[in-house]
Amino acid sequence: MSNHQMFHAMASDDLRPLDPRGQSASPYPPGAPSPAGYPPSGTPVSQYGPPSAGQPHPHQGYGFPVQEQGVPHPQGAYGNNRPGDAGMGGLTAQMGGLGVDDNSAPAAARGGRRKNRHAYHNLDTSSGSSQSFNAPQYAGQSAPGGQQFPTSAHSQTGVPPHTPFPGQTSFSGQPSFPTPTNDSFGPTTPLSDGNTPWAVQGSAQPGKVDPDEIPSIPRLRDLLAQHYLNHIYPTLENHLPPPGAVAFVAHDQGNSSPRFARLTTNHIPSTAEFLASTGLPLGLLLQPLAPVQPGEAPIPVLDFGEVGPPRCRRCRAYINPFMTFRSGGNRFVCNMCTFPNEVPTEYFSPVNPQGVRVDREQRPELMRGTVEFMVPKEYWAKEPVGLHLLFVIDVGQEAVNKAFLEGFCEGILSALYSHDDSPSNGTDENETDEDEKTHRSLPLGVKVGIMTFDKEVHFYNLSAGADKARMMVMPDIEEPFVPLSDGLFVDPYESKDIITSLLTQLPSLFSEIKNPEPALLPTLNAALAALSATGGKIVCSLSALPTWGPGRLFLRDDGKILPDETEKKLFTTDHPAWKKTAEKMAQSGVGVDMFLAAPSGGYLDLATVGHVSGTTGGEVFYYPNFHAPRDLLRLSKEVKHTVTRETGYQAMMKVRCSTGLQVSGYHGNFVQHTFGAELELGTIDADKAFGVMFSYDGKLDARLDAHFQSALLYTTAAGERRVRCCNIVASVSEGGRDGMRFVDQDAVVSLIAKEAASKVTERTLKEIRGALTEKTVDILAGYRKSFAGSHPPGQLVLPQHLKEFGMYILGIIKSRAFKGGHEPSDRRSHDLRMVKSMGAMEMSLYLYPRIIPIHNLDEQDGFPNENGHLQMPASIRASFSRVEEGGAYLVDNGQICLLWFHSHVSPNLLMDLFGESYSTLQSLDPSNPTLPVLETHLNAQVRNILQYLSTIRGSKGLTIQLARQGLDGAEYEFARLLVEDRNNEAQSYVDWLVHVHRYVQLEVSPESIFSHIPYLLARTDHLRAQLSGQRKKEDSSDGTLANLTGMRPPYW
Repeated sequence: MSNHQMFHAMASDDLRPLDPRGQSASPYPPGAPSPAGYPPSGTPVSQYGPPSAGQPHPHQGYGFPVQEQGVPHPQGAYGNNRPGDAGMGGLTAQMGGLGVDDNSAPAAARGGRRKNRHAYHNLDTSSGSSQSFNAPQYAGQSAPGGQQFPTSAHSQTGVPPHTPFPGQTSFSGQPSFPTPTNDSFGPTTPLSDGNTPWAVQGSAQPGKVDPDEIPSIPRLRDLLAQHYLNHIYPTLENHLPPPGAVAFVAHDQGNSSPRFARLTTNHIPSTAEFLASTGLPLGLLLQPLAPVQPGEAPIPVLDFGEVGPPRCRRCRAYINPFMTFRSGGNRFVCNMCTFPNEVPTEYFSPVNPQGVRVDREQRPELMRGTVEFMVPKEYWAKEPVGLHLLFVIDVGQEAVNKAFLEGFCEGILSALYSHDDSPSNGTDENETDEDEKTHRSLPLGVKVGIMTFDKEVHFYNLSAGADKARMMVMPDIEEPFVPLSDGLFVDPYESKDIITSLLTQLPSLFSEIKNPEPALLPTLNAALAALSATGGKIVCSLSALPTWGPGRLFLRDDGKILPDETEKKLFTTDHPAWKKTAEKMAQSGVGVDMFLAAPSGGYLDLATVGHVSGTTGGEVFYYPNFHAPRDLLRLSKEVKHTVTRETGYQAMMKVRCSTGLQVSGYHGNFVQHTFGAELELGTIDADKAFGVMFSYDGKLDARLDAHFQSALLYTTAAGERRVRCCNIVASVSEGGRDGMRFVDQDAVVSLIAKEAASKVTERTLKEIRGALTEKTVDILAGYRKSFAGSHPPGQLVLPQHLKEFGMYILGIIKSRAFKGGHEPSDRRSHDLRMVKSMGAMEMSLYLYPRIIPIHNLDEQDGFPNENGHLQMPASIRASFSRVEEGGAYLVDNGQICLLWFHSHVSPNLLMDLFGESYSTLQSLDPSNPTLPVLETHLNAQVRNILQYLSTIRGSKGLTIQLARQGLDGAEYEFARLLVEDRNNEAQSYVDWLVHVHRYVQLEVSPESIFSHIPYLLARTDHLRAQLSGQRKKEDSSDGTLANLTGMRPPYW
């Protein structure tokens, strides 16, 4: 189940909001009765539900094979073998076993010094301790804030009994994963509660490795999604954050929500040597403008007037909840550098006998981990004004022929005026200013302008006083300029009629004037000239390779397979004019979002065109084979999203950390002129994330905490200059054991992926894939050697909170950005740039898609339960062995959403889903991006599920793309997304773990090499290194790379 905020009514398109804590905003008919006349085939509704004892199989009417009574259905019974599992035989002969470590030796709790380590965040006044900050809560024990974690999930969450709760895994010898061999895992089946690590003892008894027993990402997501439906995540009490793909509501207790910032480990080793023993990178994943979820308090905005917010005089850190006050409140001690500062007179407040300011609870900056400060003029680079949006529209031949121009114009209209559809809007003389705000999709103060281009550049005067828009043509593209002084940027609501008329007429206006070669760079330079005085955002469309005028581009990728060294040159640009324009835009506070539609899948040189977006903090929306009937709706949704999402411009960002640590590198889309300087961003929006890497410049004091603060200085769309501060705190420990116990898997995976994407211009893809494998072996072998305790040598022991780490790394290797084999350079360039800017949620779905079967939905799936939460069906593993004959599946990876049908799918299901006239797969229109609104139970269920999925993804719009087995080319994409299978020029999940396990054994037990002689002889170039117990690493001449990430230099 998931916290579904908006859902469809059974027979209409009404969207009814649900309160995030489960109370419906408007009464919903109890029980969600089925509409009259359902189902058309005469089969009872129970055909979608689970089978009942003594009854025929419910799916028999849909063409499914009948199973014997007592045999559980594969859905929800992960322990059953599938037809595709037969190929796994013999793997156990290669692999001694797999194990999930139980972390049975928790670190001893440290005593009295805890009370002075935090700035008065003792939420439980009776205990006066925040011990949970430094140690996990066990199932059945109370959290410091009074939150009870029940031992049985039946009471609140529906999680199987004996299962340690999310983020609160028991470390007392109860491995929570996986189930014993040959046991089915179902809604009422408890997970293994044995006191020994789970393993398949295959070395002594030949058999097979059951794929059901290896760590499952879908099962983890479903369990934690259940938990966070009924539990709020407290940011200071619980230091094991929810996974990125799980929806949750956070309570900010002074430590920023994981939505904004995630550390790779929340217990930081005190020295570089201890960190090296874990193999983990030390870093921070930042998404500073991430959207606040319903049920969470809004970010407080504080104004300290002309003096600005209090800051440390030495390190310039902003006031935060972990700064302490001394000398009766006259001094505050910086938590970053421990420097004592004088409290400004206007900020003074007395303290109580415990040293706490008496006004602390009235000071959000001392209570909340994420706050915003209004800043005085000394922080201004330019006079802050409302965001200036400039739409730059390609009107060339390809744009007109492919209907891309029409779709882009419709998207702009939807973005500007979709909220402006009330019958009384603009006609009610009694309408107040507040009523006007509710009809605006953009904040007050935002202005928009429109430019078009082909071989020439066209400007438009949109002044409200004119009867229509007036075009001004700039034919001189060698030295572009702005021919308008007034009327280029206008209030979109004052000039609504003029803008609407212009955008409606543009497709027909240029239908007879078809220039096939666009001049993009001169157009961008003209747009920069228009925005240079104020800063702002450019939203640009392009549908053909820009081969005209200055900065013309040429075909660099002819589709042939190139050597690795030659191929990597296609992922970057050496064009000086494009680089110069991109840097000027970033310095001027201008960002660019690109919408690129390749002509018939042709070449657009995304490495060069997208460089402008990547440098300025923008985003590229890429349609590799744009087809208007299928893609127009998605284009419209994405244009609307990029215009209406929270956006700042003229941005600069800096990250500070405690003494003993230093920032060693950043990963993302930005400009940084010198090492250590602030990051410059033309624009930043709610979907953009950054990776920050740290290294040691000393030793951390284990008696104190480690603190991190990011400060983003930006101008809001409404024209206010602000600083958004995110504060993160982590415990410091001697040794690396606690670091492994409190590791954030999503942060580790995201930072490794971002760093790998940053190295593409320096290393070949083959070297990067090898480095990812090496890093996986390093972490698992380091854990096994130092922290796993005593286990049989044949077991692959996985850290409790990195169980799925191997699958995520395999997902990186199989992703379009890094996969082996041939891949168009445009698609690689797009995905590489996208990986560098993804947040945790989008990255998680990108590496492992969500697959939901819709052919066997329970009757209640897709509708709110008694608590008002949408009941979501269980997802399945991304393997074809899980696909049932006659099945239908939704496959969502955050970028596209496929609706895949087996060739033997039931006609009844198709008619229930699409209508009575669609009884065969051949009758379906593969270009249809939506489901019709029908009065059938299944149709309403699937529409509600799709509506919910659209709220838990990144920047990409959700539309469905049909993939019919044996009929549609999209089926190849479906096969590519089955990441647990052997595809994308890489191994299957099981084979990958076997491969990693083999090298872990070599690291842990060099003497075990003799049992692998046949395997080693096939790899003679590694034989000598392996016989010494070490794996051969690639040579590296850049010794500084080790300090950038904590990865050893040979890996990069």
